[in-house]
Amino acid sequence: MTPILFVYAKGGPPLEYAVPRIAAHAEVHVLALAPLPRTTESVWLPGCASVTTAPPGEGVDLVDLICSRARRVGAEAVLTLSEYAVVAVAHASRRLGLRGAGERVAGARDKRRMRRIWRDAGLPVPGFVEVHGPQDITTVFATLRPPLLLKAAWSAGSTAHLTVWNEQQAEEAWKTGRAVMEASSAQGYAELHAADEGVSDFLLEEIVTGEASDWFEGTGWGDYVSVEGMVADGRYHPLCITGRMPTVAPFTERASLAPAALPKASQRRIEEVSRAAVDALGLDTCATHTEIKLGADGAMWLIETAARFGGVMTTRQVESVFGLDMIGMLVRQLLGREVAYPQRMLTEGEGAAGSLVVLAVDPEGRPWTEHPAWDFDAVDWGALVAPGSRVELVREHSLPPGSPVPPYEEAGGANSMAALCFLTSRSAPELLADCGRIVAALPDALTATSAKAASPSADPADPADPAGPSVTPTDRSTPGSTA
Repeated sequence: MTPILFVYAKGGPPLEYAVPRIAAHAEVHVLALAPLPRTTESVWLPGCASVTTAPPGEGVDLVDLICSRARRVGAEAVLTLSEYAVVAVAHASRRLGLRGAGERVAGARDKRRMRRIWRDAGLPVPGFVEVHGPQDITTVFATLRPPLLLKAAWSAGSTAHLTVWNEQQAEEAWKTGRAVMEASSAQGYAELHAADEGVSDFLLEEIVTGEASDWFEGTGWGDYVSVEGMVADGRYHPLCITGRMPTVAPFTERASLAPAALPKASQRRIEEVSRAAVDALGLDTCATHTEIKLGADGAMWLIETAARFGGVMTTRQVESVFGLDMIGMLVRQLLGREVAYPQRMLTEGEGAAGSLVVLAVDPEGRPWTEHPAWDFDAVDWGALVAPGSRVELVREHSLPPGSPVPPYEEAGGANSMAALCFLTSRSAPELLADCGRIVAALPDALTATSAKAASPSADPADPADPAGPSVTPTDRSTPGSTA
């Protein structure tokens, strides 16, 4: 088979899902820039022709490293599924003369550049000001209307996002945000191609008001969506829309759901806005994940576009509901093979699938008062979901059993997650209701389990009540996601 170099870094879909789909179309050679998930090694390792671990170190040019390894294995394409390696892989692909996201890839990574491109193209974006240090904050509140959102320009998963109302709060938030980005960088959740910029660069932007009730059929939906798509040799192919539950303050994602319960006409309007956004970025060949805020009376604002697939289990959600193996499609496109794209974005699927992030926050956004141990197997999931629904644990993005559920920290975003669950259901409304029940019940369910385990009278030989066929644990390791 044709060799392909797969550059692994933190974030993206789990390897147990991704590697078999890459291996179906190419000979997979892995260059690991972060520790590999050993708990699922028996699933993904057989699909690899070689595995090289080479964490980028100080003074090592990452693009040189990728090019060197690609030449050594004779790779005819270089692929990454991580937000943090997208820029380096794009530059390496150009140097090697291979297909990739292209020379303008930074516009789909640096949120400041992205917003400048869209603003100059006349596309709807919130008002914003770039922040390189406290000295840039002084004039912001004279030009933008608070409350404002401080964002790290190179972050993912809502990391280093803080809401501020005045100059003093903004200066403190910048210090906090920078500390969070430094901590994230130490854990491997930061830009790999421009490490210094990834920690220091921020923007302040106006918070636009969403109105989910003007868009969705039914209640309980969040006020933004994502358009999942691909760019093939400069031509954009929007594939489908995924919806959300309401975010946790300030804007941390709790659940991604497919399909989104939107009328077809609304989906077509969103499709066209996403097309304009991606076309303006000038990408060559890559996956795309475009987030759009939905306001009252049909208003829309672009949040961001990434030159990679949606985080965690988005690719599996799309395959489950819409029948599209997006990873396989991208591999084939990078190798110059024929790919069958839908003539228009798909607006209907079969069943529903979602990714639910376990955060220590209740349905109203209040932090849990207790932080029990995480234990997927001890929860009676069958009692929380509708008949026919299924719940799986994604171990690669979850803490080991017995680990305390971490307190939720606004600035930490997805870094505060304890676990990730993958759900399937018969319909989008049913899936949304399943997620709502789980969010409401988990604090008590885990607290009760912890109390039982700590009780001297507990029978150690008595296993937790399984949830029967509706539960399928799949993987367990360390958390971390990109939205």
